[in-house]
Amino acid sequence: MNETVMADVFLKPKRAQPFYAQHPWVFAGAIERVAPAPPQDGAVVNLRGHTGGFIARGYYNAQSKIQVRLFSWEEATPLDEAFFRARLMQAIALRRDVLMLPTGPGFAYRAVFSEADKLPGLIVDVFGEYAAAQFTSLALAQRKDAIGALLMELLQVRGIYLKNERGMNKLEGLTLTDGVLAGEAPPPEIVLTHGGLHTAVNLQEGQKTGSYLDQLDNHAAVALYAYGARVLDAFCYAGGFGLACAKAGAASVLGVDSSEAALALAQRNAELNALSAVRFLRADVFDQFDVLVAEGAAFDLVILDPPKFARDRHNLPQALRGYRRLLQQAMKLLPGGGVLAMSCCTGLITAEMLQDIIAQCAAEARRDVQLLERRGPRADHPMSLACREGAYLKCLILRVGPAR
Repeated sequence: MNETVMADVFLKPKRAQPFYAQHPWVFAGAIERVAPAPPQDGAVVNLRGHTGGFIARGYYNAQSKIQVRLFSWEEATPLDEAFFRARLMQAIALRRDVLMLPTGPGFAYRAVFSEADKLPGLIVDVFGEYAAAQFTSLALAQRKDAIGALLMELLQVRGIYLKNERGMNKLEGLTLTDGVLAGEAPPPEIVLTHGGLHTAVNLQEGQKTGSYLDQLDNHAAVALYAYGARVLDAFCYAGGFGLACAKAGAASVLGVDSSEAALALAQRNAELNALSAVRFLRADVFDQFDVLVAEGAAFDLVILDPPKFARDRHNLPQALRGYRRLLQQAMKLLPGGGVLAMSCCTGLITAEMLQDIIAQCAAEARRDVQLLERRGPRADHPMSLACREGAYLKCLILRVGPAR
């Protein structure tokens, strides 16, 4: 991975401050010129201020809106194998030595979280003796074999499976396909244990990297409100929230999702935990909410955990309408004193924006809403204060009062 700097990227006047503060994304609009000429996509470049002073080193990609991703702010430091080894070791040490997360068979954690670990474009989740890697930048995808070899050594896993994020190939100019990156192929089922719950994960078929590890602590937090409750778990995927509620003593749990494969996994997880007070329904959540409202159904705890509704600002108005519609219907399903757990993984929507939407829906419904908890992802999904765009997951737990 020893590589030569192929070009200098010069910024427009008065555009350098975020990068001195180590923000890793350089958009095309901040770039004045590339000298001596734009290099091949994925090449190493130096980022320089308008007058030529060195700022940082990173990778170039003209196909992406983020034309340079920055990795090092030390001019003497090459982006070689030693550099990536050190960065990966730092990321792994945070999880093992600081967070002291359990490792080995039965346990899962996020080992590398892209910008938060100063490795923009790389996500690595560990599931027992196997790992899943996701490349969201062209440059790191071009170096996937070398990175895979380092991960095998440092994580001491039996195999690493490569997963693609939907839509990223087009955004970054990638040509990746899912498959074994290094070592052995994972088995069809890996059983994990967290909070007393056993869950089956299929790395090859599962969404994202195979499971949603960011919500693990939130499953347990929401389940504290579930004892004796009638629970509706919308966009339930593999049943994480609903199963945690059932184990905590919910009177009944209805999980709704549109994916047949997800619901088969959810049912498998219910069986693994011998939970009988839960049933799953395959349906479009928006349509099913309309049906439940028309039937006069009522739930004591409604959980909303929809997928990302917008990837860019062009789709943001449509996403906001989607969240608003969900919240309006959810409030109709909650009696006075019911609890609403609302998650949002659309990074373009801040926690404040989400709270504003909830407040507007509450005012329209003439309901008083109290915010009980404001949560984020598990600690192995940290946020870099230099790149706050990484604060993508919001999880709000609210009490919805009776109609006024």
